Amino acid sequence: VVLLTSLGEGARLYVTGEFASLGSNLLIMVPGKTETTGGAPMVSTGSRDLTLEDALVLEVQVSDLSRVAPVSVGTARAESRDRGRDITVIGTTRSLLEVRQLRLRSGRYLPADTPDAPICVLGAKVASELFGGQNPLGERIRVGGVKMRVIGLMAPRGTSIGMDLDEVVHVPVKTAMRMFDQSSLFRILAEVRTPERIDATAELCRRIIEDRHDDDDVTIITQDAVLSTFDSILGALTLALGAIAAISRTVAGIGIMNVMLVAVSERTSEIGLLKALGVTERQVLAVFLVESSVISLIGGALGLLLALAGTVFVRAQLPDFLSLIHI
Repeated sequence: VVLLTSLGEGARLYVTGEFASLGSNLLIMVPGKTETTGGAPMVSTGSRDLTLEDALVLEVQVSDLSRVAPVSVGTARAESRDRGRDITVIGTTRSLLEVRQLRLRSGRYLPADTPDAPICVLGAKVASELFGGQNPLGERIRVGGVKMRVIGLMAPRGTSIGMDLDEVVHVPVKTAMRMFDQSSLFRILAEVRTPERIDATAELCRRIIEDRHDDDDVTIITQDAVLSTFDSILGALTLALGAIAAISRTVAGIGIMNVMLVAVSERTSEIGLLKALGVTERQVLAVFLVESSVISLIGGALGLLLALAGTVFVRAQLPDFLSLIHI
């Protein structure tokens, strides 16, 4: 029972923690309009894609946005001397550091005033594989055939929403778009100043882009909406696991009751001897209750120890998965 509810609660905390790690008060703007027309949700192709100009206009016109981070994504080969590997390239601006709550280990992040420059910031795994134990700051590498100077090194972050952020190279957004011959952005991430203004700000951003594109061709996802949906789904899952566990506990209780009934029936001679010695019925009842209570407490303690061992095992096998004890 404890292990089942523990796993359900651990799944809920893991998923909500993953979304919380995206940042706070986050708006995610996706090109195309998500539509549901009686079937599976589909993203329609809009008349225009999201552009850098859209991001700049939102940053200037929407006062409730504290930061706006345009994001371009592609894959390329990174090479340093005789070492090389394929990596994910994220083209963005300095705002991404605060929007996604990323941390630097050393050096500096992309400067705010150079959206198009041959510079890069390396993820922890990329730096380790390209430079070993050497300091990569100031060194030059090739990313997609373009020579770049390393100006920073990201702190280890691990996997977040399906992407290993330690295997990423950050470059200025215009540099990435030129490298991959892109005219549109992959996403626009925006941080709202206060959580109370998220819905109103999302609607204002949608109207501004609609006016610029002459069409409602963007989908704006609020972090809170996604988080609450997953939280409610996984909360229901935890309740379902708890209900299953409660049924098994009820069945086990009936089994214990039957075993106790058999035990009493098989000890009638012992009960008769106690009564012959002058023991009252209340005292006989007390003997059996104390005995059953002691056995139940020992069994419960062993069950909790097994549940604890199970959660320790799960944590050892899946360190990112939080399996918590709930009694």
